[in-house]
Amino acid sequence: MTQPPQFPSDSGSYPEQSQATTILVLGILSIVICGILAPFAWSMGNKELAAIDAGRRTPENRGTANAGRILGIVGTVLLGISIIVLILLAVGAFTLSVADLS
Repeated sequence: MTQPPQFPSDSGSYPEQSQATTILVLGILSIVICGILAPFAWSMGNKELAAIDAGRRTPENRGTANAGRILGIVGTVLLGISIIVLILLAVGAFTLSVADLS
């Protein structure tokens, strides 16, 4: 059985600053405004959670980082769906224009 990560007792003694708020903002923006930000939120969220597990960042921001990561995953799925829809629309428009020429 593995031991859980040991965190420093003083919250000011973590060697790295948390990026959880940035990840959450990127996740929200990826859903609301700009879907291209979603993979970045997902990737940064994974790295933040790994840093928290390693004891390099404060565990108090774990929920915020996880929420941003999940929003990044959802945004990435929505981005993928929208790209597929755009490709299908382009193929359909091309097919219709070719059919009209003949």
